Amino acid sequence: MSIRIVLDKPPEFYTNLDFISGRVILVLQRPESIGNIIVKLEGESMTALDVRPERRDGYSMPENLISENHKILYRVFQVYPDDAVTISFQPGLHEFKFNFKVPLNNICHDARAISTLMGVGGVGGVGNAGLLGKGGFRTMDGTKQLMLAHVKSTLPPSLTGFPQEAEIRYYIKVTIQRPGIFKENWRYQLGFKFLPVEPPRPNSAKQEAFARRPFTFKPRTPLSGRRSFFGSKSTNAHNGVGQTPPSFEVSSRLPFPSILTCNQPIPLRLIAKKLVSTQEQVHLTALEIALVGYTHVRVANVEKIEQTRWIVVSALNLSVPLGSANDPVDTESWQKQRLAATGHLPSVNHVEG
Repeated sequence: MSIRIVLDKPPEFYTNLDFISGRVILVLQRPESIGNIIVKLEGESMTALDVRPERRDGYSMPENLISENHKILYRVFQVYPDDAVTISFQPGLHEFKFNFKVPLNNICHDARAISTLMGVGGVGGVGNAGLLGKGGFRTMDGTKQLMLAHVKSTLPPSLTGFPQEAEIRYYIKVTIQRPGIFKENWRYQLGFKFLPVEPPRPNSAKQEAFARRPFTFKPRTPLSGRRSFFGSKSTNAHNGVGQTPPSFEVSSRLPFPSILTCNQPIPLRLIAKKLVSTQEQVHLTALEIALVGYTHVRVANVEKIEQTRWIVVSALNLSVPLGSANDPVDTESWQKQRLAATGHLPSVNHVEG
């Protein structure tokens, strides 16, 4: 016996606008009696945090984990039979088609949906269900869901970056019920990735969001008593002592509202502004741009923020002049180009990356 789930033209990920269709393929080696074949579309949000009392004596306390498991998606599709009739299947290959429409919002916030669609304590279920749910098939116990605090929102994206702490997974599960007290049901599941549809983007107002940071070089220290290669004492003029150290303001700018798209160039501009009059030339020698993400994990009243950092551009050993030494004060220097999220920085003459 073998069970497989084959999806029809599966994309890299599904969205709220998609239909998930496919086939359950059952291969039997001998005759088998089958009562029901149920396919379920499920999504689960699992969080777990370690709560440890503070100790000042240096000894660690035993682990105390609190966890929550939210059923954010639950759809049931009975592919066999159309009525409650048990049929003996002959050896060979058997196929059963299914089709789901991915909903927009999660389901765990809706107490009525939890109690009616899933069944409370196995009683209820979908359609004309008996004590064991739909057509004698037990549906999910929704009593635990009713005891948790829920948030109404669109279905969240798949999340697998924090194992054993925060995960959001989506599955297609099939259960084949075999009548008989001592016969075990057959089960199989297939995971898939989900990303919600993007909300409508606002019209471009040709505005920019920016962050500024000034930077001033330290003054040169005099080299008192030090002689040059030819035996004469070096002068402060040659060493730059007494001159005003360079001072710049660097700002980064993004179109407002700031929206980044995966696998698309980042429309980031870096602008250097000269703040004081100086005759020294300043160069950009290194540049690193990172994308920082924050994930809020909550279990009951305990919260934790996880930070993730992705390096977008990392460029070393650069020699990009920031304008010219003869530029007047308040002169801005930039290069008109976009930073591609490939880690490569094209050659530039002025500054703006």
